[in-house]
Amino acid sequence: MKSKAPKFNWKPFSRKQKQVLTWWLPESPVHDKDGIIADGAIRSGKTLSMSFSYVVWAMSTFDQHNFGMAGKTIGSFRRNVLFWLKLMLRSRGYRVHDARTDNLVTISKDGKENYFYIFGGKDESSQDLIQGITLAGMFFDEVALMPESFVNQATGRCSVDGSKFWFNCNPDGPYHWFKTGWIDKVTEKSLLHLHFTMEDNLSLSERIKARYRAMYSGVFFKRYILGLWAMAEGVIYDMFDEDISVKKPEELPQEFSKYYVGVDYGHTNATVFLLFGQQDKKLYLIKEYYHSDVTSSKAPSDYARDFLEFIAGIDNIKKIFIDPSAKGFITELKKMGVRRIEEADNDVLPGIESVAVSIKEEELFVSSQCRETIKEFFSYIWDAKASQDRGEDKPIKKHDHAMDALRYVVYTVLGKPRRSRFFT
Repeated sequence: MKSKAPKFNWKPFSRKQKQVLTWWLPESPVHDKDGIIADGAIRSGKTLSMSFSYVVWAMSTFDQHNFGMAGKTIGSFRRNVLFWLKLMLRSRGYRVHDARTDNLVTISKDGKENYFYIFGGKDESSQDLIQGITLAGMFFDEVALMPESFVNQATGRCSVDGSKFWFNCNPDGPYHWFKTGWIDKVTEKSLLHLHFTMEDNLSLSERIKARYRAMYSGVFFKRYILGLWAMAEGVIYDMFDEDISVKKPEELPQEFSKYYVGVDYGHTNATVFLLFGQQDKKLYLIKEYYHSDVTSSKAPSDYARDFLEFIAGIDNIKKIFIDPSAKGFITELKKMGVRRIEEADNDVLPGIESVAVSIKEEELFVSSQCRETIKEFFSYIWDAKASQDRGEDKPIKKHDHAMDALRYVVYTVLGKPRRSRFFT
């Protein structure tokens, strides 16, 4: 028996979503703008209205033309945007053919047909992927996560008369290139700027909105809940409360279903091993190894022996996440028969966000015996100079070795940042 194709459940649009859906119509007073920017809080209904309006505009205005659509990665775009967009379009009578191998979506209705190419704007090399194509429009989801070079290359490809740009994002820092180069220049660039909050998404209940507000604090609360382009400054994990997150050994579960280890190896810096136990979807940091005497001339083989001693007696270790740059140390561990090693995902900012949410939602706890890790929680701070001078969010590279090892495990085991799981 064939399973039924999923259908899109339409809900009433808010006033701001209606602006997104209609700003380009001939009777709109802003229809002659060259593009639109929708920024603001998570779960505010930006992506749904922006992506649908983009395609309706394209199909109403052009025939037999190429268009671009981009996310940070093609995978994230397909998951967060295209899945829902195809449901919306089909429910309104559009025919949609998705050629996944070519990342080309062909859309047709009422005798018109247009071609939508999907791109990933992950890093500086992404600009090479979009060279040479002529576009009648470009839609960027999560544009603040893309490199400026990719966005400049993509907008430069929109040379068809009447082409427009569509930018969608959650805020970053106030000196981010997109804030200073586009949002602060909407007048001279002839763009419409709409700022969204969760109140602009009529499908969210008050209970759900309260849940999201409780998930974040500090700079993440300012950006994802208030929708502000806020500076990352001060202590990174300002939500870490010893009275809640730190447990005495006797308060920890007596057994764990799985174990994980996070490793931050340093030849000229501290080396840290962290042992985590998982129980009932919660992670407990139960043991640490912290060697900071870089004058002791320890070799990778010495640290490998220390590691074997560190995990002695633990049989059901599911994964060992190690800093991918520690090639020599990984080689020594493998020589000694250590298995289940995985190079850690070292995507710093999403990892920090994942840890922050895990602390806030009481999914991560630390044994009081892990004193060095606890100290780092209170000394791990944002680099305000990097934020102000270059628009970058990054931690100061001091007192961060346990924080790195911890992030490697939490980011993979407890999941990517929660906001990336939802349609924003």
